[in-house]
Amino acid sequence: MKVIFTQDVRGRGQRGQIKEVPDGYAQNYLIKRGLAKQATKAAMSQLKGQQRAEEKHAAEELADAKRMKKILEDDNTVVELSGKAGTDGRMFGSISTKQIATALQKQFDLKIDKRKIELAAPIKALGYVNVPIKLHPEVEAQIRVHIAEK
Repeated sequence: MKVIFTQDVRGRGQRGQIKEVPDGYAQNYLIKRGLAKQATKAAMSQLKGQQRAEEKHAAEELADAKRMKKILEDDNTVVELSGKAGTDGRMFGSISTKQIATALQKQFDLKIDKRKIELAAPIKALGYVNVPIKLHPEVEAQIRVHIAEK
């Protein structure tokens, strides 16, 4: 019996996959538990429609990420932050990804999740720092962060 998997089933198939499985297994296990549905013409066309919608959504996300990258990597986009520092230029505290994300929100009205900002370690020195941001699995941007003394 041909079925369309509605959820991932370990060792059998992934969500959205159409596969031939034994009749008893399909009726007594997969369909009964809602893990799959029978592959009828209507179900197949519905699946194709869902896949097209998902592809369109993914393309829109990629386009948004590329647009955001262009804005972030503009020369005028420099995130200004300040903190207390000693005489040698080292800060008493540090600048975290959360502070960078909130500064981007306040200064440029760009909402970026702090988990997308990839800092190896918090910034502890004054000056300019290039910070990578992973906007999309295929798109990565660099922003300039300027840390000044209060």
